[in-house]
Amino acid sequence: MPGKYESMLNKLTLEEKASLCSGLDFWHTKPIKRLGIPPIMVADGPHGLRKQIEQSEQVSVTDCLPATCFPTGSCLASSWDTDLLSTVGSALGEECKAAQVSVLLGPAVNIKRSPLCGRNFEYYSEDPFLSSALATSYINGLQSNGVGACVKHFAANNQEFHRFTVDARITERALREIYLASFERAIRQAKPWTVMSAYNKVNGIYASEHPFLLNDMLRGEWGFSGLVMTDWGANHDRVAGIVVGEDLEMPGNEGLNDQKIVQAVQQGILEEKDLDHVVRRILRLVDRACENLDQDATYDQKAHHQLAKEVASQCMVLLKNQGEVLPLDPAKHVLVVGPFANSPRYQGGGSSHIIPTKVSDAFSSMQHLGSVSYKQGFSIESELCDTTLEQEVLEGVEQAETIVVFAGLPDEWESEAYDREHLRLPENQNELIRKLAAVHPNVVVVLSNGAPVELPWLRNVKGVLEAYLAGQAGGEAVADILYGIVNPSGKLAETFPRRVEDIPSYLEPQRRGDTVFYTEDVFVGYRYYTSRKMPVLFPFGFGLSYTRFSIEMLSCSHSACTERDVVTVQVRVKNCGDCEGREVVQIYITPPRGKVSNPCLQLRGFQKVSLKQGATEIITFVLDRNDFSYFDEELKQWVVEEGDFHIRIGNSSDNLSVSHKISMHQSSENIALFTLDSMVSQLLTHPKGKALLQPAFDLLPFDLTGESGKMMWEMVKAMPVRHLVTWSHGEFSESMAGELLEALNTRV
Repeated sequence: MPGKYESMLNKLTLEEKASLCSGLDFWHTKPIKRLGIPPIMVADGPHGLRKQIEQSEQVSVTDCLPATCFPTGSCLASSWDTDLLSTVGSALGEECKAAQVSVLLGPAVNIKRSPLCGRNFEYYSEDPFLSSALATSYINGLQSNGVGACVKHFAANNQEFHRFTVDARITERALREIYLASFERAIRQAKPWTVMSAYNKVNGIYASEHPFLLNDMLRGEWGFSGLVMTDWGANHDRVAGIVVGEDLEMPGNEGLNDQKIVQAVQQGILEEKDLDHVVRRILRLVDRACENLDQDATYDQKAHHQLAKEVASQCMVLLKNQGEVLPLDPAKHVLVVGPFANSPRYQGGGSSHIIPTKVSDAFSSMQHLGSVSYKQGFSIESELCDTTLEQEVLEGVEQAETIVVFAGLPDEWESEAYDREHLRLPENQNELIRKLAAVHPNVVVVLSNGAPVELPWLRNVKGVLEAYLAGQAGGEAVADILYGIVNPSGKLAETFPRRVEDIPSYLEPQRRGDTVFYTEDVFVGYRYYTSRKMPVLFPFGFGLSYTRFSIEMLSCSHSACTERDVVTVQVRVKNCGDCEGREVVQIYITPPRGKVSNPCLQLRGFQKVSLKQGATEIITFVLDRNDFSYFDEELKQWVVEEGDFHIRIGNSSDNLSVSHKISMHQSSENIALFTLDSMVSQLLTHPKGKALLQPAFDLLPFDLTGESGKMMWEMVKAMPVRHLVTWSHGEFSESMAGELLEALNTRV
């Protein structure tokens, strides 16, 4: 049945249809008063509601209604907890409903291609499987309260430098396996009401008018039927956008581009039926939003603050705990150092900046739990060392059992609109930590940052807690973890490299100009570091606990299979330590060496479990064809290669304690894998390849076994199949080559 407003499509004039395709102002869609079509409101997210006060005449990130500031995306993702993300989404839905906001602009799921991206604190992960799984739960939670999600920024919006004009040059394989995959599962499964197109170009075409992204992928392969809106000011060619399904231009443009739509229809450049498709989706969104409005909706601010605290405590990552320096003993004195302890940095800058309902600091929270004192130690207004502040700290260190330094990045170092230049902390912080570690045996550092940083003093301190940007209740959560009230269970959703030069995209600098080549291809984040066997500061998926866990393989349904089989894997996880805790069990695959270069590890599943001391739980993972395939750019399809796949399971990408080998055989499906341009080495990956090629080898004028045999053999392997015809002087004929390819391309 058509909705109340959708049924009005045929009553709209051409000018009215065009007017609906852009906003009324910064936050509302346009009404059609003549037909009783109302405006609806959208508002910024994604980790809190940023509803600008409607009387404001200018765009402002501070003139907004108070709302709960939950942990930012990088912190939330470190929970590896889909249920937690659903709970956060549901709470955000309650706040949006109470504020009469119909669509929240989130989640933000762009891949963290480089840790230097200024907006990384909003994004979930460098891994598309983790990112999309978390986004799916967030969307389901939000939309369960009748508030629409807006998944952003579609797609390949991976830097802030030149973000309005940059052209991301990416192979189709990397697009599909990495950058689009971060969106795909969430859009297919959670069905968000809206998707936001990005500012940038992808392979020469602006995302807001990109036929491949919007038509072929989003609406075609993924079956998305919701509304697509531009990022604010991201429109380039409005008519071209209409043609490919860019529905709503935001913000309003005072009718400038609406008139271009009318003229394009009148001149026959744009078919009115294409405009009708767009208007229909806009009316459906209005219809859905109005059905879910509730003028009496409220939410409990105190309960949401408590939820923000509980969420933050499940997200923070314990990176080091030498000699079990943590948890702290409440009976022993602790010296707290650093202005972040009582003036917390809990969110990033830009459009996601929230005016919180309340803010808790770590020092005040720690005072309720143990004996603590405070010294400033350094300034966050400058990178220069302040010898007076340093001396005040150093003179009192002998009175403390433990020193806890609250370090991190200043507000202006991480924000929308610009990227970081390096991975360093301010030098005055590094220097103070070095000096403290030189005179005291128990130094713990708590970090407040939205993305990875270098830690030059890591070997000299006993403990490091990555608190990220933990939202308005992060101070309470930090205190609970430091004193052992909460057992830390966060895992890194991104790799911490040792130095900026180790970043996969480092040799393709962001400062080059308006064209950026993604030369690392599918080797993003841990896929690169593990394939290179490159040491890192902290690996993807890493995080310590106050207890210990063991993981052991129970069973795998297959040791040999075809791509059509479903593989079921079971492992047992046990809490072997002294207290209750949570563990994240992660499953990766290692593909065989074949036609293309594949990362040696690829995340394919995870589960977070809570276990009491001595308890065990059986975890089941199910893998199917999608988990074993890669995108073949020549064939334009997903392919599973023959060979040995290794399934690896553990609690981080560098601690995979159990493994199982599966021999993958070809199914009876017929796919043209090989052509006359395929190299002999590629044909040799087929189990029958060498036997079928032997007659051709026998006809070549090369001695493959003599003194130069190795060189000759390598030369032959590098030849295209058609060269076998040439080098054999036609004795291995083209028809024989065709029969060979037919035999190899028929999977039996």
